[in-house]
Order: sequence, then C-alpha cells, then structure tokens
Amino acid sequence: MGIFSALTVIAETAGFDMVKSAKQLTSFAGLDVVQRQSGTSIKGKTRISKKGNAHIRRALYFPAMVAARFNPQFKAVYKRIVQKGKPKKVANIALERRLLCLIYVLWKNEQSYIENYEELKQEKNIAPELAEATQDSPKTS
Repeated sequence: MGIFSALTVIAETAGFDMVKSAKQLTSFAGLDVVQRQSGTSIKGKTRISKKGNAHIRRALYFPAMVAARFNPQFKAVYKRIVQKGKPKKVANIALERRLLCLIYVLWKNEQSYIENYEELKQEKNIAPELAEATQDSPKTS
C-alpha cells in the first residue's frame, strides 16, 4: 500500500479516533454489506451500502487489486471468492474491507505489517509443543 492511500485512510478517519471497532470502521467507509428488501420479503442480492466515506473506498481500490496479485494471503482469499462464482469486483471489495481492517488493527496496536505473520505464528506454536514432547520422552542410552 502506498503512502497516499494510507494517509487518505488515516486522514479521513482522523487517525481512527472516532472509530471504536473494525465493524464501525467498515460501516463508516461504506464497505458494510446490506440486504436489499422491500417490506417483509427479502429479495435481491446483497450489496455494499456506499453510505460511507467514498474517499476511503477510492483510496483502497487499487491497493486491493495489487494485494490480490502479489500478496499470498490476499491472493488466496481473492481466488477463494472468485472460485465460489462471485464477480471479481466483489472479491476486490472484500479485499478492500480486509485491508481497511488490517490498517485499523496495525494502527491501534502500533505495529508494522509482517507479511508472513501466520507462518511465524504457527512455527512459534509448534516449537513449544516440540520442546515439551522432547522433555517428556524418556532418554535412551
């Protein structure tokens, strides 16, 4: 993600000061899903609300496309959504929402992005289990 996109998101949300949760942030940006309905019948496709901040959606559009091509985690999510038969634009909007939530979490926790975080997390979880297993096993001479 580029500087301009990140600055746009942070500036439009006032540094996330007025946001209390990721769900509220997605609604603020207009990336929340709404059901089209009329009266008691629920017919029609779900859509994003677009009632929120268009500047944030515009700033995240191309970074989501780039993430779908070059980031392995985002690429897997994109492929999974497209394989379900959804249009590519729906998959791109899903990645926009994920990017927005990721920016929010990283900003709130004052952390930087680690691309292979899930792999490192799994390695750390497996390593203590292996250490315990080797300590509990009887020694052979």
